[in-house]
Amino acid sequence: MELTGAEIVVEELIRQGVETIFGYPGGYVIDIYDALYRNSHRINHILTAHEQGAAHAADAFARVSGKTGAVIATGGPGATNLITGIANAYLDSVPVVFITGNVPVPMLGGDSFQEIDTVGVTLPIVKHSYVVKDVGDLQRVLDQAFHIAGTDRKGPVLVDIPKCVQLSKACFDPHLKPSLSSVRRPPVLYGLDSALDAIDKSERPYIYCGGGVAAACMGAEVMELSNKLCAPVGLSMMGIGSVPHSYPLNLGMCGMHGRYASTVAKSECDLIIALGVRFSDRATGSIRDYAKGSSVLHVDIDAAEIGKNVRADISLCGDIKEILPLLLDGTRARKPGEWLERISELKAEDSVPLGGEFTPRNIIGTVNRFYDDDTVVATDVGQHQMWVAQYYRFEKPRKLVASGGLGAMGFGLGAAVGASIARGGKRTLLFTGEGSFGMNLTEMATAVTQKLPITIILFNNGVLGMVRQWQALFYGQRYSQTTLDRKTDFPALAKAFGADGYNADSLPALEGILGRLPGEGPCVIDCRIGEDEKVLPMIPVGGTIHDMLT
Repeated sequence: MELTGAEIVVEELIRQGVETIFGYPGGYVIDIYDALYRNSHRINHILTAHEQGAAHAADAFARVSGKTGAVIATGGPGATNLITGIANAYLDSVPVVFITGNVPVPMLGGDSFQEIDTVGVTLPIVKHSYVVKDVGDLQRVLDQAFHIAGTDRKGPVLVDIPKCVQLSKACFDPHLKPSLSSVRRPPVLYGLDSALDAIDKSERPYIYCGGGVAAACMGAEVMELSNKLCAPVGLSMMGIGSVPHSYPLNLGMCGMHGRYASTVAKSECDLIIALGVRFSDRATGSIRDYAKGSSVLHVDIDAAEIGKNVRADISLCGDIKEILPLLLDGTRARKPGEWLERISELKAEDSVPLGGEFTPRNIIGTVNRFYDDDTVVATDVGQHQMWVAQYYRFEKPRKLVASGGLGAMGFGLGAAVGASIARGGKRTLLFTGEGSFGMNLTEMATAVTQKLPITIILFNNGVLGMVRQWQALFYGQRYSQTTLDRKTDFPALAKAFGADGYNADSLPALEGILGRLPGEGPCVIDCRIGEDEKVLPMIPVGGTIHDMLT
């Protein structure tokens, strides 16, 4: 059947299984929005307050649902407003297809109104990109975009569609055959024998899980390997939730702000079995001294990651769903010994009794008790993000939604919107700070309009806490531009948006608020904490385990 390009966009989105798309209209996508209007009974569009919010919402929707997210924005400022969201999805390997409009093909390169070379601007932060100059190519390009975004190492794909292509007509094939191979590349296994031999000879193995394990939901197999080897499990921030918090050998996050036991155990092991991690500098500290006394077995789907930051003595490149069963089958079970005794000692040292003070740790613990294991938790970026990573008890994968590689302040509220929608409007948590929250709090309008039950725990200390912490520790307490000195009444602001707002200054007060929250719509709980609260432990940038501050 013959359709306009705008109609082809909508039909192909539906054919790809897209049920919800996020975006913001404008002149260069008005025809796509007209087609969406005529198909609103078949596909749901979420209008956000800002294109960046749409990008973060689609990112979180993809993380939580396991599907590919989708976003539409107009050309020029609409496209440039997506940049942070595209970069965030790229660095965290999240599948999102970004569709942007542009000036008609004959006007490209003429510095026309709202013309931006969107492909050129985004080239370093996408997995792939297209400019569609012929409507006859449009359906095939969109099909390829979804395939590329959702296969191998996942990531964002950009499709830029000039306005004349949206108006032109071409045939749409509802039974289009894929033009790219859907056959999964087999894993590279020539190192398998060496990997199994290294595991067999290891006396102090340490399993290090990253976002690849969480995304693949391979926690049960990781725990089976851990039990078989009597090996502790450590996590990158992106790997949190890949194994349950309650699993006895889960030591939690390691690295710059990791748990003491997890970071020390990794420094004392003789073999790091790294599964789906990219060895970020925040996880390794000094590369020169990292894994100095141990071998590294690196398993990753992306060959470019192996050996990029940390030497890999042995590597296996491929899908962890295929490789992990091979490691399980080829390793022998062993009995508990000195290594597990040492792990027990470290866990005992890491255990700090809780008091009744209104501290971040106790606030997180209190909130944690009110929500079940299926609750999705979004964070912004800053001290609160690290406190959540350290103290919230995640029992299932895909429940923590946080900006890992980019560390984008302002990510959280848009992400909470997308996460709640992905779960059918179920209660979602957002932990944020007033610095991050202030960047994109306009998405409160989206949450209210969509009647999303998002509980926002605002750690309000009047400062940019993480930067202030560095200034306190390394810059002689010269607090340059980190004291906010703002007079914002966040509960009143929430009510102005149409949400609920509360103040909490004690654990009993917080418990009372959480116990009487309405079932519908968002709310903000302003929790006042001390400006000198710190995230500890901490390994300074470029430092080692010997530089850890506790």
